[in-house]
Amino acid sequence: MFDAAMADDKVLLVDDNTTNLQVLRDALDGLGAKLLVAKSGAGALAIVGKAHPDLILLDIMMPEMDGYEVCRRLKADEATRHIPILFLTALSSAEDEAKGLALGAVDYITKPIHPELVRARVRNHLELKRYQNRLEETVRARTQELRLTQAVMIESLSTLAEYRDPETGGHVKRTQNYVKALAVKLKDHPRFSAALDDETIEMLYLSAPLHDVGKVGVRDDVLLKPGKLSDEEFAIMKKHTEFGHEALRITEQKLGKSTFLHHAREVAYSHQEKWDGSGYPNGLKGDAIPLSGRLMAVADVYDALISKRVYKPPMPHEKAVQIVADGRGSHFDPDVVDAFLQLESVFRNIALTFADYDEERLMLGGAAAAIGGGAAGPRKVLLADDNPINLEIMQSQLTAGGYAVDVAGDGREALERYRAGVYDLILTDLAMPQMDGYALTEEIRRLEAGTGQSTPIFAITASDFDLSAESARARGFSGYMLKPLDPDLLEKKLADLRRDAMPPTGA
Repeated sequence: MFDAAMADDKVLLVDDNTTNLQVLRDALDGLGAKLLVAKSGAGALAIVGKAHPDLILLDIMMPEMDGYEVCRRLKADEATRHIPILFLTALSSAEDEAKGLALGAVDYITKPIHPELVRARVRNHLELKRYQNRLEETVRARTQELRLTQAVMIESLSTLAEYRDPETGGHVKRTQNYVKALAVKLKDHPRFSAALDDETIEMLYLSAPLHDVGKVGVRDDVLLKPGKLSDEEFAIMKKHTEFGHEALRITEQKLGKSTFLHHAREVAYSHQEKWDGSGYPNGLKGDAIPLSGRLMAVADVYDALISKRVYKPPMPHEKAVQIVADGRGSHFDPDVVDAFLQLESVFRNIALTFADYDEERLMLGGAAAAIGGGAAGPRKVLLADDNPINLEIMQSQLTAGGYAVDVAGDGREALERYRAGVYDLILTDLAMPQMDGYALTEEIRRLEAGTGQSTPIFAITASDFDLSAESARARGFSGYMLKPLDPDLLEKKLADLRRDAMPPTGA
């Protein structure tokens, strides 16, 4: 009987025996699901990579690559491990069933095949898969809503602090992006790899805006003084680290243990400590300073140097970089400074994106750093990322460079936008719900086939290990970019693409 709920479902049947495949097709014909067929393990893997079926019925005994190996490979791949697999087998021992279930199969169908039983099993597992998909989507949506709510609350709190110190409007956005850039750079460093997993990096990014929240407790005549502070006034100003720490400690005490509040409290309390022990409020030294404080120390000082204040003009980027470099091993953790020096162009681009004044842009080389790419460069961009914070940052960077940017929260939405519009450049995250970046790129390339069109598509990823230049091109990408987005590097990659597309001289 046709089931309308299955109209969008795809079921892959894998068996090297043509008769068995026909029996399966006859049993499932009329259910409503689209049936795909493979006669070998290698063929099954190729179809899965292209069609992304919702359920696989997989024979065990096949030549060259048996069902166990196919299952093992599918479950080892993040993109396919979620697909339920039902083994087809004439074997019936408990050991055989245990082996398949241990590999990740969800059920067994024993040969000879009973059509009614097959239909019932397939219907049940497809219904369960749809339910799991809905549940995962609900959890994902709730999680995203919670993260967005948390981010908005943090921004609101940090904005309140900014109202007390109005000359640092972009300071919060700049410093949190500096901190994330440093953390991502250092996550594979032997000293920091144990502390900097992806979740911690995200918490550091989210909590960084609260590093100066304690300034709400500093007297106006001290906080807003246009000239140099006296020793007495500086002693009052230094209290902002303690005010912030205490306010967040009380909040954490009332709400219970919170990873986010822990990091926020830590960075508020320790970002003015110095590597040699000469900082405040506790004179901590070396690794006794929390890592969040060591990262923020570099971010905070660089930003203070390149920013305009009522009592000073902005400093050129190159001079600010030199001052941070000179503080290596005294003011700052040496390895954090080394990471900063490797990221100085990223820091400059972040500063440009969230600059408060034209004078700051000028000192940063704003005219030369714009990323529009001139008349020959692409102008209309489609940007896809399921993380709203990353999406906002990259959209701001690209818009500041003169691009017209359309955004999408997942691959399916991005594909709809691509079908409805014309884009000069597509930037896509890899891991996204509904449709990931790989599937999005594959579908765009399929639509472009035979048209003579080849839109530049760059994968945007947090790690060099996710893709290489060769593997990116093999999957249809024009290349890949690391997060945080480096607009200068993007421009260089686009220029290289344009150059490679030009016919040879004399052709």
